[in-house]
Amino acid sequence: MRSLPGHTFTLILFFVLFWNSGFIGAEYGLPYAGPYTLLFWRYTALSLILSVFLLIRRKSVWPGSTAAGLAAFVGILAHGVWLGCVILSLDRGVPAGIVALVVALQPMTTGALSGWVTGERTSMLQWAGLVIGFLGVFLVVGSRLNLGGASSPGLFGYLIPFGSVAAITVASLLQRRIELKSRHYLLPLAQTLFYQSLGTTILVALPAFYVEQLATEWTVPFITTMAWLIIVVSLGAYALMWKLLSRMDATRVAGLFYLGPPVTMVMGWLAFGDTLQLMDVVGLIIVAFGVSIVQTPPELMRRVLRLSEP
Repeated sequence: MRSLPGHTFTLILFFVLFWNSGFIGAEYGLPYAGPYTLLFWRYTALSLILSVFLLIRRKSVWPGSTAAGLAAFVGILAHGVWLGCVILSLDRGVPAGIVALVVALQPMTTGALSGWVTGERTSMLQWAGLVIGFLGVFLVVGSRLNLGGASSPGLFGYLIPFGSVAAITVASLLQRRIELKSRHYLLPLAQTLFYQSLGTTILVALPAFYVEQLATEWTVPFITTMAWLIIVVSLGAYALMWKLLSRMDATRVAGLFYLGPPVTMVMGWLAFGDTLQLMDVVGLIIVAFGVSIVQTPPELMRRVLRLSEP
């Protein structure tokens, strides 16, 4: 991190804090609205804010169906599917720290798939790191499973966040590919966020209306939580992520998601008094070890292995 320019380091710091506060904000908001309704109000408001901003700045020109469609598709994955799976799992009672830990698999899936997108090969040592990281996550999730308990989220509840992993991985790689190879479809940041937000609103509208009937308790805590989720997370954190993807490769940006579990667990402790279990710590250590292998350049790893030989 020391080798990063000061401005980029600042972007990373605020991204990590803003992004992971979304887990806590969602947990605060769920008692007042269903998962789809929460997302519908959140992205309807964000779409309106961005549309007004674009009109004032006179940047609401139609960019073409391909550019708008790509932005909306990335948004549906990165906002709608990613957040939908996160909030559904939280709504089923999965602890926020565990959701963050499962979602932290994203750097591994991004590293595994980025070769197909960018042409960078994944070495056998990196694959070993991926397997070790998966082991750490499954140890944590497995220790939390209590399928016979009345209050347990159940196996399905713990599997839902893996949908988030798949969605944010594809979205990040697609956005990075647009940055590298299809810049004629790349929109200004405000326009990108607008079409992403609009696509997400359309996606969640049907279940919000017909499954949850938009049932909402309009209390001060709910409105305050929504304001934070809209401005700080959906606008601030995502803007920072797309900004970082314009400066750094997808795997490096994805690597920041590994900071999610410890940051979210600390936030959960501060906000809800959540406790850590021994296996949570063990799993985090195993995940961190797997990540270190994935992130280590193959040449350096081979040099270390040669030095360790008798």
